[in-house]
Amino acid sequence: MNTNTLQNINVGVDTGKTQLDIYIRPLDIYFNVTNDEKGIKQAIQTIAQYHPERIVIEATGRLEMPFILACENANLPYVIANPLHIKKFSGALGNRAKNDRLDAALIAHYAESIKPRLTQLKSENIRLMSDLVTRRNQLLSMQTMEKNRHQILPQSLASSIKPILTALKNQITKVENRIEKLIETCPDYQAKNEILQSVPGIGKIAAASLISNVPELGYITNKQAASLIGVAPITRESGSFKGKRMIKGGRMQVRTVLYMAMMSAMQCNPVFKEKYQQLLAAGKPKKVAIIACVRKMVVILNSMLRDGCMWDADSAKN
Repeated sequence: MNTNTLQNINVGVDTGKTQLDIYIRPLDIYFNVTNDEKGIKQAIQTIAQYHPERIVIEATGRLEMPFILACENANLPYVIANPLHIKKFSGALGNRAKNDRLDAALIAHYAESIKPRLTQLKSENIRLMSDLVTRRNQLLSMQTMEKNRHQILPQSLASSIKPILTALKNQITKVENRIEKLIETCPDYQAKNEILQSVPGIGKIAAASLISNVPELGYITNKQAASLIGVAPITRESGSFKGKRMIKGGRMQVRTVLYMAMMSAMQCNPVFKEKYQQLLAAGKPKKVAIIACVRKMVVILNSMLRDGCMWDADSAKN
C-alpha cells in the first residue's frame, strides 16, 4: 500500500505568469515548473503520485486556468481560493518573509488548516458566457472613454474618434449576439433566462451574467444569495464600537451589472421605484438606497428561480 494515501496531502500552488511554484504538505516537497502545457503536464504527473486531498491555487484572473483545467481532466481535487483569504491567513500566522517557495508553502498550509470546499468547474459554455459578459463590459468602458474624448477634444480630431466608436459598437453587438446564441444552446439556460428577463429592468446581459456567474442562484437561501453577490451589509461592531454597516466582497462583476440593471428598473419597475423612493424618504443616501434595492432584487430573483415562477409584482412587494 502506498503510505502517501495514509496522510492528508495538501498541495499549494503559487501562480506566476511564466512559472508555477508547488509545495506538497506535509511531505515538505517543493518544485517548480513552467506555466505552459509542458510544465503543467509535468506538475500534474508529479502531484498525482501523492493522491492529494486538495490542491489549492489562488484566483488571479486567468493565469491559473490552464492548470485548473489540467486538474479537472486528471480528476484531481482542486480549490480556486480567494487571495484575500490566504493573505488574512498569513497575517494570522504572523508571516513576514515572502518568496515563491514560502508562498506555495503558505497556500498548502492554508489548504491543510482551513480545508476549503472543493471548486466545481463551470461547463465550457458557462465559462464562455461569463467571459463574453466581461468582454462586453470592457468594450463598454472603452466606448465611454472615447465618447468622453469626443466631447472635450477639438472638432478637428473627431474624425479619428468616430471610426473607433463605430468599431466598438459593432463588437459590442457581436458579443451580445454570441451571448444570445449560447443561451439558446441549452434548455436550462433558456428556462432561467425567461424567468430572469420577466423582471422589468433585467435585460439579456444581466440575465446572462447571473446564469454564468451565479449558477448557485435558485439553490441557496436568500441570505446566501445576497452575500454571494456582495450586497448583504456586513456588521462592524466590537465592544462599544459600532461602525457603519457596509457591503464587502462578493462577485463584483455581477454586482456591477445588477447595479446598472437597477438604474433601469427604478424607471420601469413600480416595485423598485417605490422601494427606492421609500429609502430616500427615510434619509438613506442614494447609493445606499440603490444597493438596498439590488439586494431586494437578488432575493426576488433567487426565489423566482427556486420556485420556477415568473415575475409577479404583487408577490414582489411582500
